[in-house]
Amino acid sequence: MSALINFSYIVAAILFIFGLKMLSSADTARRGNMVSATGMLIAILATLLSEGMSYHWILVGLLVGGSIGAFAAKTVKMTSMPEMVALFNGFGGIASLLVGWAEFHAHRGSATFTLVAIALAVLIGGITFSGSLIAYAKLAEKMDGKPLLFSGQQVVNAGLLAAAVLFIILFAASGNAYGILIALIFLALALGVLAVIPIGGADMPVVIALLNSYSGLAACAAGFVILNNVLIVAGALVGASGLILTTIMCKAMNRSLANVLFSGFGSAQSGATAGYQGEARPVSVDDAYYILEAARSVVFVPGYGMAVAQAQHVVRELGELLEANGAEVKYAIHPVAGRMPGHMNVLLAEASVPYEQLVVPEDVNPIMSTVDVAIVIGANDVVNPAAREDENSPLWGMPIINVDHARTCIVCKRSLNPGFAGVDNPLFFKENNRMLFGDAKKSFQGLVAAFKDG
Repeated sequence: MSALINFSYIVAAILFIFGLKMLSSADTARRGNMVSATGMLIAILATLLSEGMSYHWILVGLLVGGSIGAFAAKTVKMTSMPEMVALFNGFGGIASLLVGWAEFHAHRGSATFTLVAIALAVLIGGITFSGSLIAYAKLAEKMDGKPLLFSGQQVVNAGLLAAAVLFIILFAASGNAYGILIALIFLALALGVLAVIPIGGADMPVVIALLNSYSGLAACAAGFVILNNVLIVAGALVGASGLILTTIMCKAMNRSLANVLFSGFGSAQSGATAGYQGEARPVSVDDAYYILEAARSVVFVPGYGMAVAQAQHVVRELGELLEANGAEVKYAIHPVAGRMPGHMNVLLAEASVPYEQLVVPEDVNPIMSTVDVAIVIGANDVVNPAAREDENSPLWGMPIINVDHARTCIVCKRSLNPGFAGVDNPLFFKENNRMLFGDAKKSFQGLVAAFKDG
């Protein structure tokens, strides 16, 4: 039986790897998800076949957890997906913490290696759980999305991290120090909170990716605690992929991970960036229709505002009408647009926008000067030209989508207020820019109606 279980774990691990690889392409992503899910099913069934397994509480957990998960999946709005992902990361972390805690009770006086694994599962799991709850609160706007800073914050965090390392050493050396384990749990929870509160809303995509990596590392540590091979492999895969994604996110913002974690981005702006002066040029739906009707190349740049307005379906409909009118249509996606990695890709995929029409900034920026109309839909920071023009801007050096280089730019936004990063945008006052004020969905419905009336 043991050989069959280990063989099943190997099959599951192989399916995880192939499934993860298939997720890198939109054409195979759905199949990749099913392949990975199949691997997880095999791993769970193999684990349930282990000797001495009690199924009573497992069935209770399956029913309760499955019911909650099914309800959440059915009722969650697309605008709330970032918060849900944050909660998923957090629950993964607390699960690893509880596994480590339970195993300590079940096997007191374990070997030093096991004690270190328990301590790491508790530490990383606790940081992931509390940090994810703070990320959830910021994304759901249940607390201020701006960085929360205090004097000596980095020193305090460094001190807590050093104390955590000391606790792990003492815990492993003592072999049976329950008090140290409890202290480590509380320290981990505090460190998770203090690590995320100084991070601003604009950096949430990076934080989500990093917490995802933490949850994988916590699961990997828990796998070493219970000597479960497939949990070790799955945790390592999640940890590595999350770290790779974090690196990609940082590169997309031209910032280091240390800068994201410790800079307090967006907490304050210098006097030079306190507000850009100029005259915004509003445009009506009818006037925007005439601009678009004459266009032969159009680039949509979606942002979180599109998610809030649930405008992705009408945006796709407008894109199809523009194509029928003879225009070439593309959708430029910035890696950190929205509030989690891939947020805009998910929304456009939901609206059945052809994947071939999606482009990244480095592909569209060289030809932006030839684009007739760039339409910004609720995006702000990823199109802010201050990143190129104002060395005092917090966004300075961040690669953006150069919509201001298009012949005409139309920004669909409710007001001139800054975006989630709290940084003012001089794009609104550029000569070639027009502001289409109002709800994005209603504005695009008006444009669709105008094209259909022709």
